[in-house]
Amino acid sequence: MSDSPDDAPPAGAPPAGDRIAKFLARAGVASRRDAERMVAEGRVRINNEVVTHPATFVTKGDLVVADGALVEPPERTRLWRYHKPAGLMTTHRDPEGRPTVFQKLPPHLPRVVSVGRLDLNSEGLLLLTNDGALARRLELPSTGWIRRYRVRVFGAVEPKALAELARGVTVEGVRYGPIEAGLDSRKGDNCWITVGLREGRNREVRRVLAHLGLQVSRLIRVSYGPFQLGQMARGAVEEVPGKVLREQLPAEKP
Repeated sequence: MSDSPDDAPPAGAPPAGDRIAKFLARAGVASRRDAERMVAEGRVRINNEVVTHPATFVTKGDLVVADGALVEPPERTRLWRYHKPAGLMTTHRDPEGRPTVFQKLPPHLPRVVSVGRLDLNSEGLLLLTNDGALARRLELPSTGWIRRYRVRVFGAVEPKALAELARGVTVEGVRYGPIEAGLDSRKGDNCWITVGLREGRNREVRRVLAHLGLQVSRLIRVSYGPFQLGQMARGAVEEVPGKVLREQLPAEKP
């Protein structure tokens, strides 16, 4: 391994391996940001030496250990669709001991990370990948992918107020970008709404609809970009074929 600028390849030469955070992300250990935090906390070793600098490169044959576990070299990038049931946390460790998505996945899956999150009481499509760098890329609003949700709410829905969300809205000092929202059906004081957004901030749908006086009783993500929930059963996991994945991925920006 090397963490010294003096050991970096000369200008124009291909990099000698991957930076440690990228290596850990591609191996599905954590997102690149979380991997950088692991390095800063001294939780990563290469060839039995604690990594002290995020610019450290992993080269072929290096033994990488994170949190005491050997990290296998990254496999080819893979992506899965998962129908998350309500009642599961989208995290690897929950300090309150609540059940998590990753505890409920089939044992044959490799270590994976989620593309974004769904909160405890939300359900529907959650994308999983063994490549943390890909997860981060697909989470960024710049990817341009729309996340769509079907939402059951209690309260008086005003179609005009929903339409105005297309201009963005500020809730408790937080500015949310344009949101597509439309009324699907109404039965008494309960309504189903379809919501589409590109950012997907923490609890964005619930907070914006609460701002309109609507109480969310059910929230189902039905699509994430080109990938659909379809008729998947709750708790089911299906891998996206490699050819489909390559066709659908947005081009990386230089």
